[in-house]
Amino acid sequence: MEQSDSFNVAQKRELILEAIREKKGHQIVSIDLSEVENSICDFFIICHGESVTQVGAITESIEKKLKEEALTRAHHVEGLQNSQWVLLDYFDILVHVFQEEFRSFFKLEELWADGKVIRVTEKS
Repeated sequence: MEQSDSFNVAQKRELILEAIREKKGHQIVSIDLSEVENSICDFFIICHGESVTQVGAITESIEKKLKEEALTRAHHVEGLQNSQWVLLDYFDILVHVFQEEFRSFFKLEELWADGKVIRVTEKS
């Protein structure tokens, strides 16, 4: 499948947030890194699930929604084996889906605090 250029980064971001909400992801955060010098992408999106099963469901929901609606797939997916921290790389957006204890340990929001941190409401 070829990546669609018809969806811009803001539209992909909204699809990802919608997919996370559909599977009841917790404490959704979007970090705008577009104005941070030498950043690796435009956005980080971070959330967590309460179990391995929920982390897997959130990940699958994101992949399915972007494949079907934006005609794009993640360039790289890491962490599916144990679903403690799953990374989905969409080039301009990196999605981090954690189990809560691993999110608390790694504290990505603090590491990337130079970006604009936006707390996203969990209800659609």
